[in-house]
Amino acid sequence: MVKILLERNVVWARERTEADPGFFKRLKSQQTPEYFWIGCADSRVPANVIAGLDPGEIFVHRNVANLVHSADINCLSVLQFAVDVLKVKHVIVTGHYGCGGVRAAMDGSRHGLIDHWLEPIRELAARHKAELDAIAEEEPRLDRLCELSVESQVSRLAATPIVQDAWARGQDVTLHGLLYSLADGLLRDLGCTHTRPA
Repeated sequence: MVKILLERNVVWARERTEADPGFFKRLKSQQTPEYFWIGCADSRVPANVIAGLDPGEIFVHRNVANLVHSADINCLSVLQFAVDVLKVKHVIVTGHYGCGGVRAAMDGSRHGLIDHWLEPIRELAARHKAELDAIAEEEPRLDRLCELSVESQVSRLAATPIVQDAWARGQDVTLHGLLYSLADGLLRDLGCTHTRPA
């Protein structure tokens, strides 16, 4: 199976070079993305592809259900590199409707280690119980929880010392929350943007 990936890689590299002979030379010379994307590990939600960007234009971290845990050294290290070294201008948390992580958090079953990881979603659902219970059908209820989770992760980012320190230095970093729809391929802005305090 890996052989198939290697063969496809050769075709992709050849097509890129034919379409743009200087592409790999530019890509090798620098990494200066304006965007840092925190997205779900779901294979159907590749940042570059759905944002219509080339490699090198967006810095990416992905995990199950696009969560920002205060003790997740991996996510926080990537965030610090993006903000402090790459000087990204936009940090974007992107969830997606139909998220398996959100569904697993709410299905009442035990899933092992992932249950600990998904705890913030269960806590969020408990805080918004009345709103979520008022949505009769399961899919729209889970979709609303996906939205609430992205909004919560953007707020968590705003509270990190990394973002707080960047803002204190006067660095222009804006935080955004987006939701991707597998049904139509479109990104939706949730309107939960955080900017540097004036």
